[in-house]
Amino acid sequence: MASELPTTFDRPVHIAVIGGTGLSRIPGYTPVAALDLTTPWGKPSSPILILEHGGVPIAFLSRHGAHHEIAPHEVPARANIAALRSIGVRSVIAFSAVGSLREEIKPMDFVIPDQIIDRTKGIRPFTFFEGGVVGHVGFADPFDAKLAQVVEKCAAAMKGDVTLHSEGVVVCMEGPQFSTRAESNMYRSWGGSVINMSALPEAKLAREAELAYQMICMATDYDCWRNTEGEDVDVAMVMKYMAANSENAKHLVGAVLDELAKNDNTDLVLAKHWEGSAQGAVKFMTKPEGRNPEAMKKVEFLFPGFWNE
Repeated sequence: MASELPTTFDRPVHIAVIGGTGLSRIPGYTPVAALDLTTPWGKPSSPILILEHGGVPIAFLSRHGAHHEIAPHEVPARANIAALRSIGVRSVIAFSAVGSLREEIKPMDFVIPDQIIDRTKGIRPFTFFEGGVVGHVGFADPFDAKLAQVVEKCAAAMKGDVTLHSEGVVVCMEGPQFSTRAESNMYRSWGGSVINMSALPEAKLAREAELAYQMICMATDYDCWRNTEGEDVDVAMVMKYMAANSENAKHLVGAVLDELAKNDNTDLVLAKHWEGSAQGAVKFMTKPEGRNPEAMKKVEFLFPGFWNE
């Protein structure tokens, strides 16, 4: 039980998993602490569990809350990302159940997306840089190619237990309702591969926080574009396929974490390739006389010592 664990942890944690529907624990990883954190953007979705395996700590955060009580548009994504960065996290593996928009992506297949189309509606707060501090970060390639290579390597080692598609376009819709048939077909015409409700603003905020971020998607349905009787997506269908494939999902995520743990404290896991990308964008945009002190404090939470450099 999380309530029985220590509430502090005295070492930096460099690797995190953000779990979505169907991923709530990882075999072989032992909980050693539960951190109840607060950020300038509020509290995260759930306490951050610190898991250990082979002496390397891993942070685990339940995106939709400990009991899946938080709707997609209610997820406090800024607090989630800020809290993870504050404990030392630099690499994030995010898991998501998705609908397939392609015949070749079958239910229970895994997808490592490399692009996103944003169909959220501005309801969700989506940036750290506002209210008197402006920053424009690059987002041309929204996922991390280096982490994607690790996932591909681990999936290949599972020798046929999983079918992995090594690229794809995630359409992130607002929800919480599923798509109309017209929308589903439109997303297909745009080149969408899979659809979910959680890739954004999570990926955008990870980029602003200079974190390496890669999502692992697991298809649970064909959305509603196929026009096949009885195959339109509903919650029962999603949960059916999640239950059927939960062991593969856990083993794949666990294998990825094992591989990253071997490289803890390396440039890969510490995301050195993103270091300075957001900070430079902020410093060059808003002139000192225009900076709001409260906004500056929030940036300082993300990047301690930022304004003294």
